Amino acid sequence: MTSATTEQIHVRVLGGPTALFEYGGLRFLTDPTFDAPGDYQVPGGRLTKTAPSSAAPAGLGRIDVVLLSHDEHPDNLDNSGRALLADVPLTLTTPEGGQRLGNGAKGLADWESIELDRPGGGTITVTGVPAIHGPGAREDVEPITGQVVGFVLTGESLPTVYVSGDNASLDMVRQIAERFGPVGTAILFAGAPRFSVLFDGALIVLDSVQAAEAAKILGARQVVPVHYDSWAHFTEGRDELVAAFAEAGLDCLDLGDMRTLSS
Repeated sequence: MTSATTEQIHVRVLGGPTALFEYGGLRFLTDPTFDAPGDYQVPGGRLTKTAPSSAAPAGLGRIDVVLLSHDEHPDNLDNSGRALLADVPLTLTTPEGGQRLGNGAKGLADWESIELDRPGGGTITVTGVPAIHGPGAREDVEPITGQVVGFVLTGESLPTVYVSGDNASLDMVRQIAERFGPVGTAILFAGAPRFSVLFDGALIVLDSVQAAEAAKILGARQVVPVHYDSWAHFTEGRDELVAAFAEAGLDCLDLGDMRTLSS
């Protein structure tokens, strides 16, 4: 399946994994995180948010759909993000997350699709696509880090959009490219997060070099990175992303509204 157009979409990156974009007349928000900087106690340790979002929920305008890679970790859905979900008509997430979140949330299994009505007629198809939040096989990773889902958006005369979610597997990216490539816009979660207490310190989301490789696999014409700043456990940031894409000879990296933050 190929993108219907070479048009690129405008993505507003708000910090961490949170980005806002309009597609087919609908407004989508990824993994909402709007809390102030601070600490979160999680099983086995602590997560530290180091910088605020560049916008507050009240300043975003209408949100039609939240694309939530998973609900279990505060660096993907924090307290303010949970509060925002109550005002959004539809949240798409993992099957288990859909059950936990309840009203307004729908879980998508791998390759399961939902049709959304476009303003003025027509539809957008959102397909849940596989993601693995850590190294190795899904059956080994999910009991530790939980279910994660990515998303592919398609529509007549619209570019294909891929939102990776917290995925560390290039094999999953290859499967997605086989079905949907080439991709018009890829919103790739990066940042090379790792913890010494998890998987012997192995990556649990793509690093910058892998993000560049994912762009090649997808044939992406535009890559918007998210999930690389605002949290202490992200080990790579803006500079590493720029260097990795330059080294790979790729000119598809779009820093868009990315804020200038330290890595």
